[in-house]
Amino acid sequence: MFRDRQDAGQKLGASLERLQLQDPIILALPRGGVPVAAEIAKALRAPLDLVIVRKVGAPGNPELAVAAIVDGDPPDVVLNREIVEAYALGDGALRVLVAQERPELERRRAAYRGKGPPLPVAGKTVVIVDDGAATGTTMKVAIRALKRRSPQRIIVALPVAPPETVDELAQEADLTVCLNQPARFRALSYYYGNFPQLSDSEVLDMMALAREDRRNAVERTRSGTNAASKSRHEAGT
Repeated sequence: MFRDRQDAGQKLGASLERLQLQDPIILALPRGGVPVAAEIAKALRAPLDLVIVRKVGAPGNPELAVAAIVDGDPPDVVLNREIVEAYALGDGALRVLVAQERPELERRRAAYRGKGPPLPVAGKTVVIVDDGAATGTTMKVAIRALKRRSPQRIIVALPVAPPETVDELAQEADLTVCLNQPARFRALSYYYGNFPQLSDSEVLDMMALAREDRRNAVERTRSGTNAASKSRHEAGT
């Protein structure tokens, strides 16, 4: 059991740190993935951003996803082809369903990111993070959309998920790191001592703090490099 999401992120960060990832960028699934990902970003000294996913429900059954929209420039639409075929949805019908969900995606983008664009992932090692996964559906959608953006590698990082979900995600991503894989998976909150619901404002505060930590870390690195260079120059003279 994890004390809270921060504890889960610290433990995942320690595991990922041992992999010595090249040029990582950390992408959190909001809201619950943000505090986990923030700790990973701190451990890896990597930039943190969000991957925002909006489900597109089937006609008359909004809980069943026929597709999902993933925020980007432009957004990616990932189809659930089995459901599309089961409902015999043509291109026109799909366009209408997707268009109905675009405003909510835009609202979430504005709430979490403002007018800023997502961080580019081309050529990067992308680490996608959530606070856990039952079926892994949202994570799969995020992986498939991000593959279109030419990352070097995609790594999934989860504190807890059932073994069958981990196996499915391992077929989608280049690497899946999951610390706890209970055979009898319960509600996600069962695996945390403290598991509060997060608000949009809390997500924004965490993202702002992560950006500040990143700037400070970069500045410390730059100062250390300059000091070392000055010392070598003085030693040479």
